[in-house]
Amino acid sequence: MSSSKLPSSTHGSISIRDRPLANFPPKVWGDIFLCPSKMNVDGATQLQHEELKEEVRRLIKVDVHDDLLHKLRLIDTIKRLGVSYHFEREIEEALHNVYEHHYNYDQSLEATSLRFRLLRESGFNAPCETFSKFKDDEGNFSKSLTSDVKGLLELYEAAHLLVHGEVILEEALAFTTTHLELAKAAGNLEYPLSTLVSNALYQPIRKTLPRLEARRLIAIYQEDASHDKTLLKFAGKLINDSVFCFRWWKDLDFATKLPFARDRLVELYFWMLGMYFEPKYSFAREILTKVVTMISIMDDIYDSYGKFEELQLLTDAIQRWDDDCVNQLPDYMKLFYKPLLDLYKEVEEAMGRQGQSYCVQYSINQFKQLSESYFAEVKWYNENYVPTMEEYMRVGVISAATTAINVTSLVGMGSLLTPEIFNWSSNDPKIIVACAVHARLFDDIVTHKERGHCASAVECYMREHGISEEEACSELKKQVDNVWKDINHEMMFGETSKVVPMSVLTRVLNLIRGVEFMYKAGDGYTHVEETTKDGITLLLIDPISISA
Repeated sequence: MSSSKLPSSTHGSISIRDRPLANFPPKVWGDIFLCPSKMNVDGATQLQHEELKEEVRRLIKVDVHDDLLHKLRLIDTIKRLGVSYHFEREIEEALHNVYEHHYNYDQSLEATSLRFRLLRESGFNAPCETFSKFKDDEGNFSKSLTSDVKGLLELYEAAHLLVHGEVILEEALAFTTTHLELAKAAGNLEYPLSTLVSNALYQPIRKTLPRLEARRLIAIYQEDASHDKTLLKFAGKLINDSVFCFRWWKDLDFATKLPFARDRLVELYFWMLGMYFEPKYSFAREILTKVVTMISIMDDIYDSYGKFEELQLLTDAIQRWDDDCVNQLPDYMKLFYKPLLDLYKEVEEAMGRQGQSYCVQYSINQFKQLSESYFAEVKWYNENYVPTMEEYMRVGVISAATTAINVTSLVGMGSLLTPEIFNWSSNDPKIIVACAVHARLFDDIVTHKERGHCASAVECYMREHGISEEEACSELKKQVDNVWKDINHEMMFGETSKVVPMSVLTRVLNLIRGVEFMYKAGDGYTHVEETTKDGITLLLIDPISISA
């Protein structure tokens, strides 16, 4: 606990000449997101939308005895086009029917793999032994499968839902990766299969942001001769509710007041949109986006600007969480601290009107822990100390910020989220810890050469094991792969999956997907290069064009 009174501080303007400035690149989007929204829907359009929804609902309810593979393809397309939230009950009933009854369905590689993946994605315990029938007498996957590229692609996607000990899925992943890469290199795959294979090899469905997948798939799906026109029309409307967040950010004017910090609201909104894009979560998404922007500013204060004594003041102030602390902070910290407390007051008032003001404290507690973890890393840097991996990860899983983000993501999601769910999320459940480990390691592998603060997991691992940077990165990548197995296990087989709604677990999964997207090709958050720009442009700028 901090003392009841903060140490005194110096006031007045702060010289930047003796500060560890990171010189972050400026924002790239200007004020284009401040334009008025044009997403209002008239009555006739809304009526047509509801009629299309009912038509899609009827498609899902068609008896699976008629054509199971067709039904599985339909459900998969509905999910990947990002409209499954309209049909959650119908899809769950259809998949439960598939799971409970062993129909004499198409036993092809495509059908078996698609059935397996869809069941596991929805939390059903589909056994991996179902793929044994595709092996030869020597225990290897049959060479005859290599000519079935659609089947290979489905097996590849299914294998990414593996958990620890599932050797057959490890083998399937290696087998399909090799032969899909060969098929791609041969250059004789027809569109759209060629694009689907390329996209999957870069980022499989399990690791892809759902809204980005939906936006990309719409363009591909309409070129497929077998596409369902009703489903395509229904999916061709995306929601954008970002304008309010951007106005809030512009009014704070942090870009002018705190120019040393990264101005990345657009990127953060895109990232949080990846966590939940459904219209019913727009309020929760607004809260989360605002809180995460404050986390980003705080991160830059600790890592890229603040002096040790000042950071001690800020850490103590955040622990106290009191307006009286403002005047005891340096001027530039006041510009962060006061808006932070004001933001949480606004959120608490809004949640109070919904009878859920209690949930805000869970987010505040996580913010406090986050500031302590940042300061722990500052102390290591100040002392030129390289911690052991165990020491580093104890702090690093908190400083990764994913636990704070996961807990805060629940605020505003609705009355179905009880105090028990918030208690669960705040007490280090396995899936949220796995998310934090993934983010910490994935981030460190990509950014460790750019860091100007404490040693990363890479340096800690190198020193502890006496190995090269390349070897350390390779070992840590293996740990990231193992974390995915932990996440899959918790969503399908863990005790958590029996008591926590899938809507909550999916937030955790989507946050990890966002990390994969943002850092796979480099630090796409700090350095907004092609991959990040393309994703943001596709989702937030370019309109959807549906062919007649």
